[in-house]
Amino acid sequence: MGIKTYKPYTPSRRFMSGSDFSEITKSTPEKSLTEALKKNSGRNNQGKITCRHRGGGSRRRYRIIDFKRNSKDGMPATVKSIEYDPNRTANIALICYEDGVKSYILAPEGLKVGQVVMSGPTAEVRLGNCLPFSIIPIGSVVHNVELQPGRGGQMVRAAGNSAQLMAKEGKYATLRLPSGEMRMVPIECRATIGVVGNGDHNLVNVGKAGRKRHMGIRPTVRGSVMNPNDHPHGGGEGRSPIGRPGPSTPWGKPALGYKTRKHKKQSDKLIVRRRNGKGAGSR
Repeated sequence: MGIKTYKPYTPSRRFMSGSDFSEITKSTPEKSLTEALKKNSGRNNQGKITCRHRGGGSRRRYRIIDFKRNSKDGMPATVKSIEYDPNRTANIALICYEDGVKSYILAPEGLKVGQVVMSGPTAEVRLGNCLPFSIIPIGSVVHNVELQPGRGGQMVRAAGNSAQLMAKEGKYATLRLPSGEMRMVPIECRATIGVVGNGDHNLVNVGKAGRKRHMGIRPTVRGSVMNPNDHPHGGGEGRSPIGRPGPSTPWGKPALGYKTRKHKKQSDKLIVRRRNGKGAGSR
């Protein structure tokens, strides 16, 4: 999918760019595979804001994506359309199985309308097919990776991302993730062959503040321009330094280089090499 630019007939249009949606073949979603999406403006079930700077934005419906792909093993499905999904960076593909059941999957790069995809241990190692790591050849590029068998894909789902199968040994397969981390996953876990489509997504220049508001993102105010009762960086005469050993969050915790991962997380033993190039035990 390419990137289109605009004539600068306003200042905000000068540097704005967007996707040309050349891969999209259908503009309206399959109604039976959508559901209402309630806005919570970054609030949790207690009504407290847990993610700041959220609110407003265009109305949209959630597209129900089949991340598991285990209900129709061995049954071929034909790709009916490639569609835009406002809830994620990747495009989605509408597939129809031989028995007439339809579902959405993440659209890998190069998937075309009319192609046949399949899932399960009997599927071929081909673009868009979903199968266990025990069958996938070493060196293959995959996405939509499961962490636990049957739970559905949880990793490598964003536009343009892919993981590479590096090794298989015993009960585990070793993957190189997009971050550079080397991680083991159970060999019964499934993944889909190919790279997630819409790889040019990160080249889009938003161009103006209003477009960000359409996405449901509100303005962010610097802590240094707040009052001291609102932020640790606030207060002082004129442009003052932060007055602390290092930058802080609004709640006083270190903002740079502060590790938030649990020290004794159960899955630490499955990480072969962290994304910073150090061993699994180092932090």
